[in-house]
Amino acid sequence: MSARALLLTTATLLLLVAAARAGQPLAGGWSPIRNVSDPHIQELGGWAVTEHVRRANDGLRFGEVTGGEEQVVSGMNYKLVLDATDADGKVAAYGAFVYEQSWTNTRELVSFAPAS
Repeated sequence: MSARALLLTTATLLLLVAAARAGQPLAGGWSPIRNVSDPHIQELGGWAVTEHVRRANDGLRFGEVTGGEEQVVSGMNYKLVLDATDADGKVAAYGAFVYEQSWTNTRELVSFAPAS
């Protein structure tokens, strides 16, 4: 192994250890969203409902994100559990899978369905 490759490998390992000690999620693994009240998480849930309504035209209205998980990839994957109200005023839980890459302003609703 060349000195440069060894240096890069060591630096990468040190960054992973530092991230783990800081409580940051490591790439690839799912971890609970620590603060579902975070404005970004709530905004993401609202966006997911709006995007779903744009596709399905079913009139759902966003309530709040109540739970979820996140995964570091080339960007972030989010599995959100959220409450939404239908046209009849009935509140129900839904699951939304959202991919987001902030540095390219990419956001994609991968799936949206009633929570089981």
